[in-house]
Amino acid sequence: MIPIPGLGYVVAILTFPGVIVHEAAHFLFCRLFGLAVLDVVFFRFKNPVGYVVHEPTENLTAAFFVGLGPFFVNTALCIAFTLPAFVPVFELELVDPVGYFLTWLGISIGMHAFPSTHDLQNIRRLAWPAVKRGDVAAVAMLPVLGVFLVANLATVFWADLLYGLAVGVGLPRLVTQWLVT
Repeated sequence: MIPIPGLGYVVAILTFPGVIVHEAAHFLFCRLFGLAVLDVVFFRFKNPVGYVVHEPTENLTAAFFVGLGPFFVNTALCIAFTLPAFVPVFELELVDPVGYFLTWLGISIGMHAFPSTHDLQNIRRLAWPAVKRGDVAAVAMLPVLGVFLVANLATVFWADLLYGLAVGVGLPRLVTQWLVT
């Protein structure tokens, strides 16, 4: 009997650019903070569909940016791809294959912005001792980690898709309305 892949796996395949960018963002921030990358898979047809294994760090700032890097990079690229496609596709309602492609690409990338629970655990492991030492930045990180944990758990309710649509369609709609008025 051939195993049937789960819905999450199918979604990851349909939105593979987002997986690739997510892992590339982890990789980028590992390099920026001088962390050795031990293994990297940007995309494959197995579970997990992508991952980056890097040396451990005791630097909270490095852990923060390596763990949350995909949020920043994926969000920025989602906006960069969908914003120029918004007017022709959604406002002018043109049949624009390039616009449709850019919209799919942007939303696919935006959908994979959330850090995994593993990424959040790495940050939290370093944040709690820093909080106990009175590190103000670590204290400020805790609510951010909480929001991302809830968002990650809410992916079972399609929060990742909703985020991709909000950033890839909602934000360009707001920008367009602001420019027109």
